[in-house]
Amino acid sequence: MAQNPPGGRARPRPQTRTRRALSLVTAGVLAAAGVVALAGNAQAVGALGDAAAAKGRYFGTAVAANHLGEAAYASTLDAQFDSVTPENEMKWDAVESSRGSFSFSAADQIVSHAQSRGMKVRGHTLVWHSQLPDWVSGLAATDLRSAMNNHVTQVMTHYKGKIHSWDVVNEAFQDGSSGARRSSPFQDKLGNGFIEEAFRTARTVDADAKLCYNDYNTDGRNAKSNAVYDMVKDFRQRGVPIDCVGFQSHFNSNSPVPSDFQANLQRFADLGVDVQITELDIEGSGTAQAANYTKVVDACLAVTRCTGITVWGVTDKYSWRSSGTPLLFDGDYNKKPAYDAVLAALGGSDGGGDGGGTGACTATYTQTSTWNGGYNGQVTVKAGSSGITGWAVPVTVPSPQKVSAVWNGTPATAGDVMTVRHSWNGTLAAGASTTFGFTVQTNGSTSAPVVGVCTAS
Repeated sequence: MAQNPPGGRARPRPQTRTRRALSLVTAGVLAAAGVVALAGNAQAVGALGDAAAAKGRYFGTAVAANHLGEAAYASTLDAQFDSVTPENEMKWDAVESSRGSFSFSAADQIVSHAQSRGMKVRGHTLVWHSQLPDWVSGLAATDLRSAMNNHVTQVMTHYKGKIHSWDVVNEAFQDGSSGARRSSPFQDKLGNGFIEEAFRTARTVDADAKLCYNDYNTDGRNAKSNAVYDMVKDFRQRGVPIDCVGFQSHFNSNSPVPSDFQANLQRFADLGVDVQITELDIEGSGTAQAANYTKVVDACLAVTRCTGITVWGVTDKYSWRSSGTPLLFDGDYNKKPAYDAVLAALGGSDGGGDGGGTGACTATYTQTSTWNGGYNGQVTVKAGSSGITGWAVPVTVPSPQKVSAVWNGTPATAGDVMTVRHSWNGTLAAGASTTFGFTVQTNGSTSAPVVGVCTAS
């Protein structure tokens, strides 16, 4: 996704445990997914991230570091989303404007904000023809290969353990009917093998992050998506480490949601990779826009390996195509019909209030003790600028870890996500906090659980 739309596209930019253990659950009643299982279904939730988590997905947004100081922007982000993608702050020109000299301050700001609130982070993007500093394009082949591999290595090393998915290579195929590779310094000087090399280098740096190829105008079957499909199929057959494919999904009246969108996602998933909707925005307004958003969410939910959705921005006023009002919140951070449609499609319910100010809550995770084979985790729930009468926090414990006990909260599961709700401790005055905790059997895994966005009631 570019800061500015490149030309030649069919649409304008496709680019210490608490003593009061009221809810203790033993290992004998654990769900196969590795989290606490209790009778009954999880209740509907009131934020996009929580609703998606209840369906085993994430729901994220692109974030710009220079907007985090705006209260409405940050509160809406914190209340609604459980994953973030830096909009431009991880791109080559932002982190390595001079060869071998790296600056991560802006991207670090986004990652720190996300981690402090239990959000996931997508890394975007490592190798891309656009937003390249001039020095990259001027390199001869041998130096370019070295620079590319060093860039991938240094950026991924800096963020190792903090990124759930990386867009390793971005937009490497041409638009149109040829299915050919796009001309770029990497393609022109290193040939077709540069994509495979970037993925292999990425895997040597981080064995846990999902490695994705990301592109636009590939949402339905066409020459471009067929070419990407053939590449992914070849990579899977030859053991090239690709884990996911990202579909940017920038739609408008001239480039609507294709009728075969779900089928196209499914054919990629059938290759054994996850699919992610990575940059969603849909121009329009009212019920028509809402209906199109519903189509996209329904398609993702129908494909088991569609692991999440990211909209490309929090509010229309900061969208790269703001005149098309393509996002879920308007310029004043009011929820649009498209927001209501997405939340309904995810099975959530609106708890009221716009953004994350009055009545909001936050959830922060701390590991309180560890031992050989397990640990205790604690989540602190804090009310926002006004009091709340209830809260819910989704927690994902990575397989093969298993939760053996939960206290000071009532857990329920949906898929691999444990949503913990208040028991006796739901009512909190403005700025007050409470905690709940859980015990985890690690079963050989040292990964931290992911704590999602707190929803207040």
